[in-house]
Amino acid sequence: MRILIADAFSEAHLDAFRQLGLDVDYRPSLSKDELPAAVAGAHILVVRSKEVNAKAVEAGESLALIVRAGAGVNTIDRKAASARGVFLANCPGKNAIAVAELTIGLLLSLDRRIPDNVVDLRNGKWNKKGYSEADGLHGRTLGVVGLGAIGREVARRARAFGMRVVAWSRSLTDETAAELEVERAANVPELAGRADALTIHLALAPETRGLVGETALARLRPRAIFINTSRAEVVDQSALKRAIAEKQLRVGLDVFEREPSAATGAFDDDIVRAQSVYGTHHIGASTRQAQEAIAEETVRIVRGFVERGEVQNCVNLCARSPATFQLNVRHLDQVGVLAEVLGAIRRHSINVEEMENTVFEDAKAASARIRLASRPPTELLEELRARESIIHVDIVELTR
Repeated sequence: MRILIADAFSEAHLDAFRQLGLDVDYRPSLSKDELPAAVAGAHILVVRSKEVNAKAVEAGESLALIVRAGAGVNTIDRKAASARGVFLANCPGKNAIAVAELTIGLLLSLDRRIPDNVVDLRNGKWNKKGYSEADGLHGRTLGVVGLGAIGREVARRARAFGMRVVAWSRSLTDETAAELEVERAANVPELAGRADALTIHLALAPETRGLVGETALARLRPRAIFINTSRAEVVDQSALKRAIAEKQLRVGLDVFEREPSAATGAFDDDIVRAQSVYGTHHIGASTRQAQEAIAEETVRIVRGFVERGEVQNCVNLCARSPATFQLNVRHLDQVGVLAEVLGAIRRHSINVEEMENTVFEDAKAASARIRLASRPPTELLEELRARESIIHVDIVELTR
């Protein structure tokens, strides 16, 4: 079985793949256009930031598993993978501390203007008077949009600076907010109106694209701090540029609308030319600690797939099965019994959505749970019950 690793990966962990009996094809410099040819014949694909489009998925005729060595999967064509029955897994939370550290670094840098201090000193300029006008963070309010693993790590660090933390997340309840020692806002605009600094920690999805827009940005106070280390697309970029100009927002960005596809190259986005904008090179998750943790999680996912056929952290399974009935069949553990059961189901034109067969000790009997798209007719049940190899048959209607 061949595993293609198409992005930079901890080379210390490549041997772990080899110890699983995998043929390791490590090609970190592949471009997205070269990926379709490279993935042909591979059973497992591991990527970090490389785009995996439908063409690449379809070229992998043997491809069974794609692992995103990171959290977000927006660079991978999820629908194409699902249409071909390819498992898509990720490594959530493993880079949370790294992104939180960069977020706090940007927060401090914007308040104390650290990069500008450095540039002026290097240019032989002393300006203690100008750089002494920081607001300070203690007692200020930090608004956190998105309270997943990263947002929670940011909140924890902000509280250590003596900041008041207010948060919004679709799933955040008053009870959870109390447990996390944060206040809950009803929506993003309300959160923005209460914050001295607003930081974004949302995964990119259809419902989050452009979520932070004109309405929320208009509620920010003049000279408020705004930080985005998640995805550029969750923020209305045109509205953000207007807010920077009109409200003199102090902005820290690790993500941009048009980022180069390669690790190095030319970059052109006029948003970083504003004096009050500090930008970093999409490096939020790029610490050695984070990459080690992500590599270990990737190995764990691949090991589960190779050794047990399990896919941990799978993100493209059907959230709710279309099955409406479950057929329970206790049967003798003999050759051909399940084939006969499935053949009978096929003859009645019923689609099998899911199934699982469990063998009991001594391997004399087994129990099959077969989830069906429609109710099995009485004739099918009678046919199965008449077989000597079938111990018992019943059906359960599934609640939706």
